[in-house]
Amino acid sequence: MSDKREVLHVGIDLGTSRSSISASNGQRHVIESYVGWPLDMVARKVLKKPVLIGRDALENRTMLDLHRPLEQGLIKEGSEKDEAAVRELLWHLLSLVGVKREERGGTRVHAVVGVPAEALRVNKQHVRKALSGAVESLMIVSEPFAVAYGMEALVHSMIIDLGAGTTDFCVMNGRLPTEEDQRTLPQAGDWIDDQLLRHVNTRHPQASVSIHMVRAWKEEGSFVGQTKTPVLVTAPVNGKPTELDITNEMRQACEGILPPIVESMLDLLSKVQPDYQERVRNNVVVSGGTGLIRGLGPRLEQELQAVGGGKVRVVKDPVFVGSDGGLAIALDAPEDDWERLSS
Repeated sequence: MSDKREVLHVGIDLGTSRSSISASNGQRHVIESYVGWPLDMVARKVLKKPVLIGRDALENRTMLDLHRPLEQGLIKEGSEKDEAAVRELLWHLLSLVGVKREERGGTRVHAVVGVPAEALRVNKQHVRKALSGAVESLMIVSEPFAVAYGMEALVHSMIIDLGAGTTDFCVMNGRLPTEEDQRTLPQAGDWIDDQLLRHVNTRHPQASVSIHMVRAWKEEGSFVGQTKTPVLVTAPVNGKPTELDITNEMRQACEGILPPIVESMLDLLSKVQPDYQERVRNNVVVSGGTGLIRGLGPRLEQELQAVGGGKVRVVKDPVFVGSDGGLAIALDAPEDDWERLSS
């Protein structure tokens, strides 16, 4: 007998900092990639929930065993709690588009999940395990390929997807990309956060600063090159709220990712067939939250002058570009391309 159940196609961008989902029923949602369990009986009484997810978890982190289970875009290995956190994260995303655990079996879910390019080789099994029982059919693709597919930048283009955990590159030649067409770098948003925290602590040793604070400062004031307005923030210094000028520290942290990105961009370009290098140079797309650093697009165009010049387009609203691309792939994919998961 044929299976008459409704099929829901979804694209999921499983990110280190934020995860998004786009579904064929028109629903789209994004959440912070945090999961937390109450630490003790007092926390359970206050929170009145067995598990908190996303912004709810982040805002109540002092009462939680808080997990950010995706490290450089991959599920952390060797931690049962992090594996459980990823499953909670995925089920929460699916619930937001109408798939409920208690009604499992009523809808067939076909999911395309975007992961860093290197994860296609080393960590697909963790994704399969996390989604087993949640979706019926699965396809795992690289995040920059999902971006390229959603934007229809499929021929003679280069995608540079700057996330929190990784920076991913993909050259598109009108076919599925090979391993040689893709790269992953660890220098991305989290790396900038760590550098900024270190620079601020060095310059202002009396200030009390957390990684969550510098992450918010970066999202508000990141830039490369010159800026007309200083980056001014407030932090406790010996317990007193004090304004700090962190303009130089912000520039130094953000510009630290440029050398590896430029090196990878130019190296991938050099491996494109010579007839098509000019087309690819003039069709570079920067996506991802970290790609919104002010001045980044023009700076990459400046670096392309060394090989004849080029054009860089920055995706101004990158929140759903990966999950929308995954959904587009899901809707177009033939039956033979899907991997069936056991429940």
